[in-house]
Parts: sequence; structure tokens; C-alpha cells
Amino acid sequence: MAVKEPSAMVFGGVKKKHVIDLQRMKNRGEKITMVGTAACDPLWVAACERAGVDLVRYVAPGEDSLLRIENNLSHTHMIRQLAPSVCTNIVMHSEEHTDPITATKYGTRYMTEGADSVFPIGVTNECLEYLTKNHIPVIGHVGLFTDWKVGLHGGYIRIGKTAEDALGVWRMAYEYQECGMKGMTIEMTSAQVTNAIAKKLRVPVINVAAGGVADGSELVIFDLLGFQPRATMPKHAKCYREFFDEAIKAFSEFKADVDSEAYPAPEHGWNMDEKEFDKFMNELEQKY
Repeated sequence: MAVKEPSAMVFGGVKKKHVIDLQRMKNRGEKITMVGTAACDPLWVAACERAGVDLVRYVAPGEDSLLRIENNLSHTHMIRQLAPSVCTNIVMHSEEHTDPITATKYGTRYMTEGADSVFPIGVTNECLEYLTKNHIPVIGHVGLFTDWKVGLHGGYIRIGKTAEDALGVWRMAYEYQECGMKGMTIEMTSAQVTNAIAKKLRVPVINVAAGGVADGSELVIFDLLGFQPRATMPKHAKCYREFFDEAIKAFSEFKADVDSEAYPAPEHGWNMDEKEFDKFMNELEQKY
């Protein structure tokens, strides 16, 4: 007799999605939808939740990495308040996983505030194993390491072009899995390598600018909503709505309505009782 997998916990009628649910999706052959909201307002995470997105990667806003780290706790708390059910993956900066103790300290704080997993790019196997032993789920990253680490490869370029280089990506992904990683994104590898690694690993592998279907795909919010001109969008990106242009139109229409006094219209306000208003005006004119 087949054993039915348990469903996600329900809070206030909303089904909470956990990291283990992503694994169950892979096992069932269902694709994982992931959005990178970067340093955006928590309302975007709430919008992702309401759209049914499975996993959201985020980091707090800040002018530098230290400020972003400082803001991560409050940002995580706000996200959890506005989006209680979506599975979340918080970016850990390099300063936060320089050693196992530091990584666990930050990871524990983020999990306490409501994050579902941590995302340390370039984490060592030693740190990863320590996080795992301390019950902190890690959804990490292989392929091209982004941010300042792209300099190691000569910029934001395709990776794994040769069999030898592709095997290097595979070995890292496999070691991460064996050290306890619960899932990972894979970036800038070929579609063939992306799919092959996703098929070979037990844990979910999510395509980021990697072409392959894998176990799901991620897009960052700036590409997905057209926050930048189409001409400058990278090849892997797809714009689903021209949100920035639409926002400009909405603001322009609002300004025009205010200038012409079309807004506010009578239906946007209410009227005081006529007798009370007359009293008010008499007092106002006589005493002031």
C-alpha cells in the first residue's frame, strides 16, 4: 500500500510551504517556481505568495553588505508577516559564512525570524555540514558564482563549456548534496549540463540563466517585471509585464487628474450634515 505524503501545515487557512515540500515536488516531477526579489519591498514577496510561487530568494536593502546584514532580521520578520506561506530563501553574504560558528549564528537568527532556508554562495563543505547538523536548511548555488565572485571566471560568462569544467560543476553539486544541502540553483551552465545534473542529483536543482528545465526555474523580479529596458536584458531573462512603464503611466494619470481636479471626485469623499456644517462655519467666521 502506498504511503501518502503529508501535506504542508496550515496556518489560518493558508497552506505553509516548507523546504521538504520542494523535495516532494521533485519526487513527483512537479516544477518549482522561484523568484529572486533581491533588495525589494516585502510586498513583492506577498505578491509572489498570492500568485502561487513556490520559493522566493531575498536579501534586505542596504548601501553595502554590512548594512544589508544589519537589516536582514527586520526584513525577514516583515516578509513573514506579509507572506506567511511561501517558502523563503535568504541570501547570506560572504561575511556571514566565513566559518561554521559564524554561519550557524546568522543562520539560526534568520530561521528564528521566519526564514525557511539560507543561501550562502560559495559555502565550504565544512560550513555546510555544520549548518546541516544544526538543523538549518541550506538551498545553495553551483555553476557561476555571482556578485564579486564572477571575477574568478573573468566576468558574468558561461561556465562548464568543456567536459572537464562541467564535471567540476557536477562534483561540487554532488559534494554539496552529500554534505546536507537541501536544494540548489545552478547558473550559466548549458541546458544539457543543467538537465543532466538535475536528473542525477536527489535534491532539487533550479535553473538560473542555465537554459535547462531542471527541477524548476528562477527569474529575478527586475527582469520578470520589466524594470530595465528590453535592450539591456540578458538572454536568459523574460519580461512578463512592463511594470515600470505601467507604473509611470499610472503616476502620470494621477498627476493629470490632480492638476485638473478630476481627482478627488465626489465619490471619493463624504459630506457633513448641513446643519452641523452651518454651525461650524458660523463659529469659524465669528471667532477666527
